[in-house]
Amino acid sequence: MNAAGGPKRPRRPLTDAVHGGEKRPRPGHSITTPIFQTATYVFRDTAELVDYMSGNAEREEYGRYGNPTQRVAEQKCAALEGAEAGLGFASGMAAVTTTLLAILSQGQHVVMTDDCYRRTRQFCAGMLARFGVETTIVPTGDYDALEAAIVPRKTRVLISESPTNPYMKVVDLGRVAEIGRQHRLTTIIDSTFATPVNQRPIEHGIDLVLHSATKYMGGHNDVLGGVILGRREMIEGIRQTQGVLGGILDAHAAWLLIRGLKTLPLRVEHQNRSAQRIAEMLAAHPRVERVHYCGLPSHPGHEIARRQMTGFGGVVSFELRGGLEETSRVVDAVRIPQIAPSLGGVESLIEQPSLMSFFELTTEERLAIGIKDNLVRLSVGLEDPDDLVEDLQQALRAT
Repeated sequence: MNAAGGPKRPRRPLTDAVHGGEKRPRPGHSITTPIFQTATYVFRDTAELVDYMSGNAEREEYGRYGNPTQRVAEQKCAALEGAEAGLGFASGMAAVTTTLLAILSQGQHVVMTDDCYRRTRQFCAGMLARFGVETTIVPTGDYDALEAAIVPRKTRVLISESPTNPYMKVVDLGRVAEIGRQHRLTTIIDSTFATPVNQRPIEHGIDLVLHSATKYMGGHNDVLGGVILGRREMIEGIRQTQGVLGGILDAHAAWLLIRGLKTLPLRVEHQNRSAQRIAEMLAAHPRVERVHYCGLPSHPGHEIARRQMTGFGGVVSFELRGGLEETSRVVDAVRIPQIAPSLGGVESLIEQPSLMSFFELTTEERLAIGIKDNLVRLSVGLEDPDDLVEDLQQALRAT
């Protein structure tokens, strides 16, 4: 209830980004959350230890089980996502692998879509198989195939991503959630590209939301991290597995994540606007064959994106007219974006997925999994959109 006696209204993202998850007053009367750079924690006496071990006190014991700075980062992420709780990890992959190992047992089955992050696919189809967990991969957006792949009393998890990398495919979150409910499955959405600013899958019925916090949440290309968000009881179960596997988010990384989250809405809204403008320019350019950006009406997932997203994100993928070498010349000719993996930071980054992530494959092998030699992925940073547009235009002219 608020001071006037009415129901308490949820705070808006800008306010939660700054204040969510942070208690007052902070230690030492600091305005920012301190870095608790310690691996272990002391108890005043045996009575306090027994009280804690009996579950009657909330505090820390040992760094692999948690850290006060980490807890604030988790709570801030949860506030932004509209989740009951969150859990921080050393990387996005640590988050997804620990989560799946916490949920799955030998003899169970996973259904996932084919445009999920390649390392997630690799973990499910390769490593989980060694422990007796089967994985079926279905085309993204084919809900009949998704439902047909479910094996009664065996399938436990549905995993998808939205928007996807690199083609920005959009998954109908409500439909995935409904399939999950009907078959009593845990639904997991990797929402890294969307961020909680543009999309909140839990509001559509999804059980768990995954983010590589290295990307937009950290936002400055200077921290590795991951987070899983959802209902408190599910998160606490995963936390127990994390305590065994050890993929904890360290205190300094947690502090950098808190810092990044405070400007997340401002950064994402700017990147949304810049990416939309760049996508529209590229779509009209004679040297561009196709643009993959769900903010364009020509994108197959545009109508779904309009229903479930408030912004379309800061990544634009596009196909140039020409082959591998012609595409490389354009990438080399840009002056502002830098050639690098990852995305979501303040600096614009550009890459050819065929060379950055799939270099070891032949052109034919890449085409078999949908990666074209003329595909470019641009992660739009915080530079002036006029400068980025002009830079891309000169690179297209010069080559």
